Amino acid sequence: MGGLALGVALTACASAVRPAGAPATVGSALPAHWVRFRHVAGVVDLAGPRAGGSFAVAAAGRLFTMSRAGTLTPFARGPGGYATALGPEPYITVAGQDRVAGTHCSFPSGAIFAMQPGGRPGVIAISANGQARRFANLPGVPTGITADSTGRFGHTLLVTARQHAATAVLAIDCTGKVHQITAHGPAMEGGIAVAPPSFGRYGGDLIAPNETSGRLYAVRPDGTVVTLAVSGLPHGGDIGVESAGFVPPGFGAGSAAYLADRYSPHNRHPGTNSILRLPGPELIRAGVRPGDLLAATEGSARTIVVHCTSSCTVRYIAAGLATTHAEGHIAFTGQGA
Repeated sequence: MGGLALGVALTACASAVRPAGAPATVGSALPAHWVRFRHVAGVVDLAGPRAGGSFAVAAAGRLFTMSRAGTLTPFARGPGGYATALGPEPYITVAGQDRVAGTHCSFPSGAIFAMQPGGRPGVIAISANGQARRFANLPGVPTGITADSTGRFGHTLLVTARQHAATAVLAIDCTGKVHQITAHGPAMEGGIAVAPPSFGRYGGDLIAPNETSGRLYAVRPDGTVVTLAVSGLPHGGDIGVESAGFVPPGFGAGSAAYLADRYSPHNRHPGTNSILRLPGPELIRAGVRPGDLLAATEGSARTIVVHCTSSCTVRYIAAGLATTHAEGHIAFTGQGA
């Protein structure tokens, strides 16, 4: 997915972005590899697991559920179901059921929320019984979506949205009302995620990648944006860090990480129309632990692990095929995922 020119974004919001210190060292070992797990035409993102352990999968403008064994089941296909344009990246998320701050409601159990980047920008809500409706209108083109599970953003949905030369960060409550956290962020897109409380001084912050610069940003509830880490990986449009996800509690040898490898014809990294998988034992051998952040590049799924306490360290731990075109979130199985 292409991004804004970094120089333009930083010029527009120089007062909002402050470096968080020198970049951490990136290691050179490569003990793990993403492998093809399940062919899915047009796959662009995964979310979950949902109740019962299945993932939501966005592919070719439609939704599926996927079991841990990889069985795909069409979802939201009947009257009033979900369908969207094939071109833009309609990333998805699953919200929690905690009461949203400042309201008397919570998000519906089992609901999936999908970005609507094309046409009239917004967010679509898909209920557990497969009914889709427009949930919120957005003042810009959405580039990322996630749910706040920690409460630092009030248990809202969080969306990044491109507005001219900057990126807005928006919070959406359970009534569909949109609140602006900042209108002056740098380019941010892809698999944005909220850090768990254990993630050092960045616990509870929104973490968002920038493929053009290779940076990972942390957005605080007051709208402050800081550089969390510099990936040290190749960067640029359709190349740099795009996907992210936090390793859940209980992650172990029977767990795994999953990532969409989207088919993108005429691209340097054309993708394979597959869901990729990184087995838990390989990640554990690479030193990955619950609470760590995994971030992967769009080109070849080169993957780093970021561990934060009072400071952050970055290590290069895995890659996909040279043709891999990674998109969206990194999802996990594991107790508490």
